[in-house]
Amino acid sequence: MSAPTLELDPALDPCPVKPALVWAEGLAAAPPAGGPPGTPSFLAEVLAGARAAGEGFWPRGVRERVRAMLRHGKYRPSGRAKPASEFLLRAALEGTFPAVNGPVDVNNAISLASGLPGSIFDAELCGERLLVRRGLPGERYVFNQAGQVIELEDLLLVCRRRGEGWEPCGNPVKDSMATKIRPGTRRVVGVLFAPADEPGPALLAWAERYAGLLGSHCGAGQTGCRVL
Repeated sequence: MSAPTLELDPALDPCPVKPALVWAEGLAAAPPAGGPPGTPSFLAEVLAGARAAGEGFWPRGVRERVRAMLRHGKYRPSGRAKPASEFLLRAALEGTFPAVNGPVDVNNAISLASGLPGSIFDAELCGERLLVRRGLPGERYVFNQAGQVIELEDLLLVCRRRGEGWEPCGNPVKDSMATKIRPGTRRVVGVLFAPADEPGPALLAWAERYAGLLGSHCGAGQTGCRVL
């Protein structure tokens, strides 16, 4: 797998986000939703830390800075529109943290630990060219098997190349069903969404941990990451 690319739309000026790109190939077969019994040790450690610290699990200001990264135009990152990382912290504290499959569990563990929302895609479905831009009026996609739809106008998006254009496939709140991990997924691409003022070395450390877990927990033969 050649390293995927992630571009930033020039219209994001000033750009509110500093994304980290993570990729892996040669993954072992992803188990069905719900996964095998038991919680992986890396995830159990993060969950224990969150439960011990409560709402103060993340460093001061992380929640506010991530919300500010998403706040734009009509989009307000609160309630059901809040960043995925906040949903994960609430689930950790309530004992309802989701077990999905290897790659998604890695993404969720890193998101919970860092406070930064993340997306992960089947590389065969999203392709190797991605773009970060704002959602356009009328854009939406289905984000779960129940057919629920998220409205995307003004939200930060990850888009895949489709013909001569770009089609939304993920965001810091809910990812599209069109590119989610499947039992046959063997190549993945992940994105961590950090505020533009996030220190590069700290973000790279999270991306390296993400890539490392895709190798150690998911059996990926090759992994990589970079910060834009």
